[in-house]
Amino acid sequence: MKAVIVKQPGGAEQLQFQDFPKPKVKDGELLIKVKSSAINRTDIISREGKSGYLSNPILGIEVAGEVVEAAHGAEIEVGARVMGLVNGGGYAEYVVMPAERAMRVPDHLSFAEAAAIPEVFLTAYQTLFWLGELTDQDTVLIHAGASGVGTAAIQLAKQMTQAKIIITAGSQEKADFCHSLGADVCINYKEQSFAKEVLKATDNQGADVILDFVGASYWEKNLKSLKIDGRWVLIGILGGSVVEKVNLMELLGKRVQLKATLLTPRSDEYKKELTEEFVNRAIPLFKQDKIRPIVDQIFPFADIQHAHKHMEANRNIGKIVLHVN
Repeated sequence: MKAVIVKQPGGAEQLQFQDFPKPKVKDGELLIKVKSSAINRTDIISREGKSGYLSNPILGIEVAGEVVEAAHGAEIEVGARVMGLVNGGGYAEYVVMPAERAMRVPDHLSFAEAAAIPEVFLTAYQTLFWLGELTDQDTVLIHAGASGVGTAAIQLAKQMTQAKIIITAGSQEKADFCHSLGADVCINYKEQSFAKEVLKATDNQGADVILDFVGASYWEKNLKSLKIDGRWVLIGILGGSVVEKVNLMELLGKRVQLKATLLTPRSDEYKKELTEEFVNRAIPLFKQDKIRPIVDQIFPFADIQHAHKHMEANRNIGKIVLHVN
């Protein structure tokens, strides 16, 4: 089978195709013929050699495809259309997936749409509800609202709570799209001070929950935007990983609950529990067409380098998908 590896840590030009034997399944696993995979920031971090937590030489952490082999203990039948997280290996024609993490693809969704669900929707669900503890009475600030996780988080918050949703985005087009998904207040951070706008929208109280993809460059503004006793969930470092000066009194004064998370290196058991809860609570909303995967662009498998460059340019609204088979 053909699969994508990283020749050496670096830019998108280091992504190369290589022939591998089909992976072998163990008890409780499925062999998936990959129809579509999707691009994630964690893939770029891994390509650059900065993660240190992926042991599989083949990139890719989420797929949608058809089950071609089910090992002992796997309760999903051959021929089933499934989507889910994999422990690397998603940029390939075949991949192994733990059966307990396989989600059946709703009938009305294509494989490309299905591939746009697992990583971003599970991340958004985890950060909003498990870590952010979002309630109907809360206001949530979602940075990078037009990103894959951002578009997922807007929809989940809108459909599963009555929370007020504030987003930031880098263009009016992206802000308008976020509004169409259910965001109540849309801030173009290139033209407005998001901290001022968040305070304006919350009677100077601030947001109860912040989903922060940006990190260092937003540190001060996020502090200003957060309500007393607010939950600040760090899930990315697009704006850098080092904050030069931190005034701990500011954290104490607001009683800040700062949490940080990465989904990919989490344990298999954690991902299983997260997937099961997501299937029970959120998949019905997909079937009812109340929530939908947002696909920005579908690239042929051979154009993997262009797909990575497209994400690095921050042009996308929603998910970047690979058509594999």
